[in-house]
Amino acid sequence: MAQKNCPQCDGTGWKPIEVDGVRRVAPCDCQNLERSVLLLKQARIPPRYEHCELANFDVRKNLDTGQTNPSLMAAKIYAQRFVEEYPADFGLLFLGPTGVGKTHLAVAVLRELMLRKGVECLFYDFHDLLKAIRDSYNPGTQHTELNVLQPVLDAEVLLLDELASSNPSDWVKETLQHIINSRYNYKKVTLITTTLPFGDASGRREGRMPSGELIPDVEFTLNQLGVTLRSRLYEMCKLVEMNSDDYRKAIKQAGYKFHVE
Repeated sequence: MAQKNCPQCDGTGWKPIEVDGVRRVAPCDCQNLERSVLLLKQARIPPRYEHCELANFDVRKNLDTGQTNPSLMAAKIYAQRFVEEYPADFGLLFLGPTGVGKTHLAVAVLRELMLRKGVECLFYDFHDLLKAIRDSYNPGTQHTELNVLQPVLDAEVLLLDELASSNPSDWVKETLQHIINSRYNYKKVTLITTTLPFGDASGRREGRMPSGELIPDVEFTLNQLGVTLRSRLYEMCKLVEMNSDDYRKAIKQAGYKFHVE
């Protein structure tokens, strides 16, 4: 729908243009803007992440060397290229420890797709989705499992945030497998963030991050989801590993100050 007070089209939705000396009309930009605003409202992005953009993603420097963190820089470049080259036949799977900016980058991709290309996107925290599905089993609720899952299955681009990666139950695996298989079969693009667990389990590679914590292992994490699901994810998504200190602890916590201390 066109904007009534648009100076380009006077509310008609069509603006005059000139092509090879011939005056024509074309869809006005105000229609795209209104569609983008509507898409943002429908995407379910939580207020906490509404500010997340590619431009304000903080590619931090290593405190010891003063050099830019290569994994964060690479992750930002992958996100930018994904948006530029969309539509694509694969998604992005952001992996890393807590606080490295996985959700920020994933949400930034959604925003760019909606604002620049008018793509229908949907954000869902995986734990919230599981709760909504469980609640649908309550006889007193008006929602069915199908009502909850259909938008997730149908969205052109879906972001599953905080995918369970540590000892998921059989029910969680089955639910996730249903979602991933459906989107796989219908060639839907899926973005995923998952927090890699730490520890010294067998098969982990050795090495430590600047914080001194062990570098988690991707294979160990994805194996917990099952062989079939792991294989699907490898085909559906480009893996984007992010390793850094916890941004919330290193930057945000230090910035919280009272006016008088």
